[in-house]
Amino acid sequence: MTDHGHAAGTYSQRLARELAASRHLCAGIDPSSAMLAEWGLDDSAASAERLGREVVAAAAGVAACVKPQVAFFERFGAAGYAALARVLADARAAGVLTIADVKRGDIGTSFAAYADAWLTPGSPLEADAMTVVAYQGFGSLEGAFELIRQHGKGLFVLAATSNPEAFAVQTAVRGDGRTVAQAVVDDALAFHNPTDDHVNSVGVVLGATLQLRDFAITTDAPPAKPALPVLAPGFGAQGANIADAKSIFGGLAWAMLANESRSILAGGAAGLSDRISARAEAIAQAV
Repeated sequence: MTDHGHAAGTYSQRLARELAASRHLCAGIDPSSAMLAEWGLDDSAASAERLGREVVAAAAGVAACVKPQVAFFERFGAAGYAALARVLADARAAGVLTIADVKRGDIGTSFAAYADAWLTPGSPLEADAMTVVAYQGFGSLEGAFELIRQHGKGLFVLAATSNPEAFAVQTAVRGDGRTVAQAVVDDALAFHNPTDDHVNSVGVVLGATLQLRDFAITTDAPPAKPALPVLAPGFGAQGANIADAKSIFGGLAWAMLANESRSILAGGAAGLSDRISARAEAIAQAV
């Protein structure tokens, strides 16, 4: 696989270049049993690897990044992790940014070990960024901060998600008067990495099917800071319309990554490149 020349610089710097080129599609790699069947493949680690590597090849130079949902590989045990390692290696070789969708959350040395697994250069599972949860406090993510500063990695912290049960937790009002969701956004914005220029190393996950005002999240972009990257699931098959991106995210839309999986994977390998290109173009025009 050829190197597309995107790999120089930190995750933040590379993401800024993707966004400046109007690339906002985050191509999801979700080899569920149902999706593998739709591709005409058996439910195996080898099939998950094939789907993942085909998405990487089709996304190179077209999508801003790819996001493997690790659970769909993890279900195959060691073989699944080996398959995922090869998918991530393809992405590194092609210069494609990777977000490992692992949603890890813990404290102390346990979280630090998760961060080592997914963000350490040379790790078999090395990605450019990982998704995390911080309900034990933003400081619980400390184990990743050194990797961000030393090696130019990134995080996406869950802030507002679409599952109904999460609403009560994420809209709970803290002692300082902010909702839990708004506090996550504020903490992400306040994280300072000296090499961040246009885009923050720490971003947030905000569901596109939500009304962010219900979470008391302001979408006014602070002008004095690097832009806050927003990983936005919910477009495409989940019902949110990409044409509404600016009204949903306001000033945060410039650094939005629209995560789409089913809308690009459905239909199998045939036409995959065309679907990724079409969605990337539609998202670029909307943003």
